[in-house]
Amino acid sequence: MSGISTDDIMQWSLDLAGLTEVPADSAIYVPGHDIRRVLFGIDVGTADLLLARQLGVDLVIAHHPADALQHFPRIFERHVALMRSEGIPEEEARAAIQELTERWQDRLHSANYDHVVSVAKLLRMPFMNIHNPLDEYGRQRMTAAVAGIAPHEPLSAVLAALNTIDEIRTAPTAVEIAVGAPESPAGRIKVVHGAGTNGGYPVATAYFRHGIRTVIYIHLATDAKWKLRQDAMGQVIVVGHLAGDLTGIQPFANLLRERGLEVTGFSGVQ
Repeated sequence: MSGISTDDIMQWSLDLAGLTEVPADSAIYVPGHDIRRVLFGIDVGTADLLLARQLGVDLVIAHHPADALQHFPRIFERHVALMRSEGIPEEEARAAIQELTERWQDRLHSANYDHVVSVAKLLRMPFMNIHNPLDEYGRQRMTAAVAGIAPHEPLSAVLAALNTIDEIRTAPTAVEIAVGAPESPAGRIKVVHGAGTNGGYPVATAYFRHGIRTVIYIHLATDAKWKLRQDAMGQVIVVGHLAGDLTGIQPFANLLRERGLEVTGFSGVQ
């Protein structure tokens, strides 16, 4: 198939997620045209770009963004939108993401933002990353999976519902209850994903204060987990980082194949 460009592929990801513009955590770093063969991975480094050249592919797609995206923290506005959808006041929602935003801004100030992308340019290797569109599609899939869980049903039923998704059920990491007990009622459930990264302790507690009893994250830091257990304000289910990401990534990789591209998956992608 000829004539496919990096712009086309980005647009397909937006269409899949129902988005109208490229979000702050996704970018085309080196544009490409007439793409037929793709190397697609969750994380891509300089050695992977050299591998792509050796394999003779036309494009490398990463899921996670390169440090060249200095405006990445803008994607945390999605947390605000998700919280507002559950009745959390905007001022409280913004306060919940303040520490997260500053932590990432500090990280980007210390990062070498010209490393991986400069190698792609030297190799003349088309290179892009697609993060939020695929995470948003994964969030939609997980939300649909747990939509039928009644508030009185136990957390174990939520785990079973999430395991109806192939990418989660077949992952080497198991869905687990990080905060709570299997027999505890699920109450109102919120899948908190597709907002750059998880919201940790502040975002979870904001939901708990406004009637959400169970938050679903794809990962949770140990210190936040223990603090949430001590507070006992609500419950957290953790899907697993790669399993949660693949819930949106793998269908997109398959879509590329359906549209005639040869996709070689690595770094988590099949």
